[in-house]
Amino acid sequence: MLPRSLKKKRAKQGAPDWIVTFADLATLLLTFFILLLSFAEMDVEKYRAMANSMSLAFGSSNVLGDDVGGSPITLVESDTVSLPEPSESLQDQPEFIDERMESSEIRPIPGGVLDLASRLVRELEHEAAEGTLQVNYDEDQVVIRFSEDATFRSGDAAIKPEMMPIIERVVTVLSTCQGDVVVSGHSDDRPISSNKYRSNWDLSAARAVSVVHELVLSRQIPADRVVAAGRAETRPLVANDTPENRALNRRVEISIRNPVCQNEEDVTEQSVEILP
Repeated sequence: MLPRSLKKKRAKQGAPDWIVTFADLATLLLTFFILLLSFAEMDVEKYRAMANSMSLAFGSSNVLGDDVGGSPITLVESDTVSLPEPSESLQDQPEFIDERMESSEIRPIPGGVLDLASRLVRELEHEAAEGTLQVNYDEDQVVIRFSEDATFRSGDAAIKPEMMPIIERVVTVLSTCQGDVVVSGHSDDRPISSNKYRSNWDLSAARAVSVVHELVLSRQIPADRVVAAGRAETRPLVANDTPENRALNRRVEISIRNPVCQNEEDVTEQSVEILP
C-alpha cells in the first residue's frame, strides 16, 4: 500500500496544464500570419525586373516571360525573327539541346549574346517591367520585341513620340556591338481596312521601315547592318483566336544576329575622349 502523498505526486506527472493554453495560442498566431500572407500582394513587375537581372548575371537562358518566375527574356528560333514561347523542358536550363540531332548536342549560349542581352535589360528594365517591350535571346541572336499598343496607333506606321527616347537608348546600346540587325513588322490575321495600306503586308513593312529609319538616323549604327522585313500574319506568336492573342501578334521586332560587344570600360573611355 503506497502512502497518500506518493499517490498525489504520481497523479501530477505529465504535461502541465498551461501547455494546452500555450499550444492553442501558438496555433491561433500561426493561422493569423497565414491569413495575412494570403491577403498580401506581390509587386509582379518589380519581381520580373529583378529576376531578369539576376538570371543574366548567372548566365541563365531563362530570363524574361509572362508569369512570375518566368522570363521578358525567353528562347527564340534561330532561323526566324518571330519568337515562340519556350517549352517547359528548356525553361530551367542555361544551355540548349538540339533535338534534331541524333545524339543530343549541348549548345552553350555565346558570351556576345549574353552580354548584349544583359546590357539591354539593364537599359530597358523599366519599359520591360511595364510591358512596353521584351528582350529575348537564343544561342544565335538577341531580339527586342515592341508591342503595337506602345509603339504605333491602330492602322498607322508612324512611331508614337513617346517611343523615340526608348529607341534612342536602344541605338546607344546597339552602337557598342557588332552584328546584323533585322527589323521585322508583324500583324494579326484580320484584313486591314485602310486607304493608305493595301494589306497587312504593306502595314507591317511600313512599320519595320519606320523603326529602321530611327535606328540609322543618328548614324551610330551603319545602314548596311540593318534590314527591314514585313511579315504580315505569317509568323504569329500565338493563335489568332482571341483579341488578346491578336494584340500579342501585332508587334515589331529588332533582331541582332551573332552580336559581339565592346567592353563597357572601352566604351566609357571613348565617350570621355569625345567630350570637350
